[in-house]
Amino acid sequence: MAENESVTSILEGLEEPAALRRLPESRLQAVADAVRAEMIDAVSVTGGHLGSGLGVVELTVALHHVFDTPDDRIIWDVGHQAYPHKILTGRRDRIRTLRQGGGLSGFTKRSESVYDPFGAAHSSTSISAGLGMAVARDLDVAEAKAAGRESPKRRNVIAVIGDGSMSAGMAYEAMNNAGALHSRLIVILNDNDMSIAPPVGAMSAYFARLASGGTYRSLRETAKQLGQLLPKAIYQRAAAAEEYARSLVVGGGTMFEEMGFHYVGPVDGHNLDHLLPILKNVRDAEHGPILLHVVTQKGKGYAPAEASADRYHGVVKFDVVSGVQAKAKPNAPAYTRVFGESLIKAADADPKVVAITAAMPGGTGIDLFGKAHPSRTFDVGIAEQHAVTFAGGLATEGYRPFVAIYSTFLQRAYDQVVHDVALQNLPVRFCLDRAGLVGADGATHAGAFDLAYLCCLPNMTVMAAADEAELVHMVATCHTHDSGPIALRYPRGEGVGVELPERGEALAIGRGRILRRPEGARVALLSLGTRLSEALKAADQLEEAGVAVTVADARFAKPLDEGMILDLAASHEVLITLEEGSRGGFGAMVLHLLSERGVLDAMRVRVRTMTLPDAYQDHDTPDRMYAEAGLDAAAIVAKVNEVLPERKARASNVVSVARRQR
Repeated sequence: MAENESVTSILEGLEEPAALRRLPESRLQAVADAVRAEMIDAVSVTGGHLGSGLGVVELTVALHHVFDTPDDRIIWDVGHQAYPHKILTGRRDRIRTLRQGGGLSGFTKRSESVYDPFGAAHSSTSISAGLGMAVARDLDVAEAKAAGRESPKRRNVIAVIGDGSMSAGMAYEAMNNAGALHSRLIVILNDNDMSIAPPVGAMSAYFARLASGGTYRSLRETAKQLGQLLPKAIYQRAAAAEEYARSLVVGGGTMFEEMGFHYVGPVDGHNLDHLLPILKNVRDAEHGPILLHVVTQKGKGYAPAEASADRYHGVVKFDVVSGVQAKAKPNAPAYTRVFGESLIKAADADPKVVAITAAMPGGTGIDLFGKAHPSRTFDVGIAEQHAVTFAGGLATEGYRPFVAIYSTFLQRAYDQVVHDVALQNLPVRFCLDRAGLVGADGATHAGAFDLAYLCCLPNMTVMAAADEAELVHMVATCHTHDSGPIALRYPRGEGVGVELPERGEALAIGRGRILRRPEGARVALLSLGTRLSEALKAADQLEEAGVAVTVADARFAKPLDEGMILDLAASHEVLITLEEGSRGGFGAMVLHLLSERGVLDAMRVRVRTMTLPDAYQDHDTPDRMYAEAGLDAAAIVAKVNEVLPERKARASNVVSVARRQR
C-alpha cells in the first residue's frame, strides 16, 4: 500500500467485486494490503477469527478479480476465513458488527449475502456442496440443450478448503465422487500449516502455471491416447516416468490425481503475480475437476499473529499496535479448565484413562491433559466419526476413553455413537463442551440437540452439570462408570463461582438433588444443567411475591430420578422443567415418565417444559440469547404466573387495567 494512500481511499468504490475486476492487476496488491489493515482494525474491536482470514487476503482478492462472482460460486470451507471476502462483497460498512447482536455472522451465511452461496461453520463440507452446485449447473445445461433453448451461462464453482479440513473423511468422499463424475469443479487446497508442501518459489510457480494451462493438459491427454496404442509394458513404463517427472516439478499431487483431479501446485498464495495467471488458466479449463494447491501463512502481514503459536486463530478485542488481547479477569474458573484439570486427576490415579479430541484441544481442555499425559492424549484431526469409533476400540481393550467434543460437532458422528458405541454398550465417556447457547458463534455452534439425540439411545447415561463443582463430581462419575456409554454436558464460559472440591466423588447414577423445599411449596422447578442458578433467582423473586417454590437439580436426563420426580409431581400444583436444550430432550423424558405412570390422567399437577425455542437463534451475548429463548429468571417467573390460576387472573387484570388507562 502506497504511503500516501489510506485504507479508505483504496477501498472506496470497491463495495462489489465487479469494481475489483475493473482494476488493473498492478493495483491489486494495494487492495490486498488495505483489506488486511481493515480486517485487523475491525477484529480488534469485535474479536473473532483473525489468523486464518489474514492468510487468505491475496487469495480472496485474486478470486474475486478473476472469477465472475456471484454468478461464479465461491464456497469457503468452515467460513471463519471469510472476513476479507465480506469486506469485498458489500459488507465493509458493517464489518465492525461481526459476531455482535444484529450484526454480521462470523461465518458465511446464505441469508446475509448473495456472495455466500453456502452457509458453513462446521468443516469439510465445501467440496460436497460445490459438487452439488456443479452438477446442478450441468443438469441445467443439459435440460436447455434438450429443450432447444440457449444454454445458461457456464458458471464456475470454487471450493476453498484448508489442510486441516482435509483431515475429515467427508472431504475425500466428495473428491472421490467428483472424480467419478468428471464434472467441472475447482478445489483450492489452502495449505497454511506447511504440512503438505515445502516453501515454494518462482520455479514451482512456473511449472504450476505450465501444468494448469490448456496446452499442457491437451498434450498430456494426447500423449495418453497415443500411449495406449503402444504395447502395455512400454505404456506403463512411460506413464510411470511421466508421473515421476511431473511430481518432481509440480509437487506431490499423485493422491489427488488418483482420485480423478488434475493437480496444480504448490503455489505461493501471497504472490499475486503467481496466483493470477494460474487462476485464469484454471478458470478457462474445459474439463474435469481441478485441485489447486495454494500455500499460505496463517496470520500473514500482522507481526503479533505471525509470532503467535496459534497465529491468533481466535481472539478477543486487542490493541492493534501491540497485539495484546484485552482479557477480563475471570470471576470463576471456566468450565473447560475445570473439566481438563479434573480429567488430569483421574488419569493421575488410573493409567487406563485416555483423552481424545477432534482438532479442538484448546477448546475442550484436552491441551491441559496433553501436557500432563502426552502419551495418553489423541488429537485425531477434524474426524469426529473416527474419534468415536477409535474410542470404542480402546474401550473394548479395557481402557477408559474420554471423548471431548463440542456438542454441536458430536452431531457429525451420530451413527458412530449409535452403532459403534451404544449398540455394543461400550463404556465410552462423551464430554460435551459448549452445551446450550454459545453467544457470538451463533446457531451453527449452539449445543442445542444433544439431550434429544442422546436420551433416546438405549444403554446411554446422560448428565448435565449445574455448576463447576458438579462438573468435578461428574467427571469422577464418568471415570468409574464401566457399565456402558455415558455423556456429560457443560456450557461455554465461566462457572458460577462455587467452591471446588479437592477431588470429585462419583454420583449415584440416576439420582437428583433438592436444593430448597419450603413448607407449603406449591411450585416445583426441576432444572437440568446451569439454568439452576436462574431457577434459584426466580424462586427468590416468587417467594417475595408470596409463592413458595421448591428447586431441584435433576443431574441426570437419563436415567431419570423417578422417585424424586414423582414425589414433586404428587406434592405440588405446578411442575416446571428447565433445560438448555431443544424440544424432545429432558422435558420430554419427564413428560413420558409422568404419562406412563398415569400422573397426568387425574390432572393433579400442571406440568410445563421450558426449552430452547424451536428455531435457530442468531448470535448475540449469551445472556441476551437466553432471555430471547425465555430461559432466564424473568421468564421462569412469568411462566409460574401464567400457570397458577389466581396469579394468571391477577396478571390478566393488570393488563386489562393498563389497556383501559391507555
